[in-house]
Amino acid sequence: MPSVSIIIPCYNEQTTICKLLEAIYAQTFARPDLEVVIADGMSTDGTRTQIALFSDSHPDLHIAVVDNPRRQIPSGLNCALKEAQGEIIVRLDAHSMPYPDYIERCVLDLEAGLGENVGGVWEIRPGAQTWMASAIAVAAAHPLGVGDALYRHAVKPAQVETVPFGAFKREILALVGFFDENLLTNEDYEFNTRIRKSGGKVWLDPSIRCVYFARASLPGLAKQYFRYGFWKWRMLRRYPETLRWRQGLPPLFVFSLLVLGILGLFLPLFRLLLAAETILYLLIMTGAGFQAGFKHKQLSLVLGLPLAIACMHISWGAGFLWSMIKGMFTNHLPEKN
Repeated sequence: MPSVSIIIPCYNEQTTICKLLEAIYAQTFARPDLEVVIADGMSTDGTRTQIALFSDSHPDLHIAVVDNPRRQIPSGLNCALKEAQGEIIVRLDAHSMPYPDYIERCVLDLEAGLGENVGGVWEIRPGAQTWMASAIAVAAAHPLGVGDALYRHAVKPAQVETVPFGAFKREILALVGFFDENLLTNEDYEFNTRIRKSGGKVWLDPSIRCVYFARASLPGLAKQYFRYGFWKWRMLRRYPETLRWRQGLPPLFVFSLLVLGILGLFLPLFRLLLAAETILYLLIMTGAGFQAGFKHKQLSLVLGLPLAIACMHISWGAGFLWSMIKGMFTNHLPEKN
């Protein structure tokens, strides 16, 4: 079997990093052929102490820690890549827990030539033991929240545009380059876009599964999705052909609310249109909440799911629009690495 390097960017993850390392230690893949490279963004909590304690108690798993002074995900990935020695690279996240056969299945798919980058499905769990955290986890896998993002709900293998935590052969880096450090989010999607443009395939295999812990609160969710929307527009300026209809809906929705709200200050017709749009949206969200509450047997989802999905839509759309506005005053496209 080929050697494998797991690369992990992290910053202040003392509560989750050992869960990830335990999941890696439990992998069915041969441990002598496995190494873990963690790019730490100069954590100020006990992250490094936790890593050191785990490494000391599990000496048969090679764990290396490298500095990531920029404290950004793509720069962390690149710092880890420069240290990694494996023939195959597996990218994971400090908020994730791969199933025991995760690496083995990734390697098998790569060796079978199914794709140049392969990945699986997220099994999203709450980031805290609260009713709102539970609702956020359900929303993060709901079609109204994520559209046709197959890695959140796929049941059949398929060639896709992107996978969240991909595994790829190191040799692909000579063809497409490293992660783009000018994009602070959407770095996985942009990396996979370059793979597809080079003639390669991105393959999603639902048998490759990974637990992912969603944000625990609405403020955390709003911040996350605002960032997603902001950097999505930056990427689309470079690759406009990658725009999908579902990605245009949140900014159009937020834009319509703003325009109708402003015009409604002067003309009653626009106030009626705003009220109609808002009521229709609330009815759709309420219906989704009742459906999810019945399906999961959680009454709290009746309120929690609409709140979480609305937070995702509005934050993503607002971030996208704000990025567009800022882009009007930028005379050049984001540089490519």
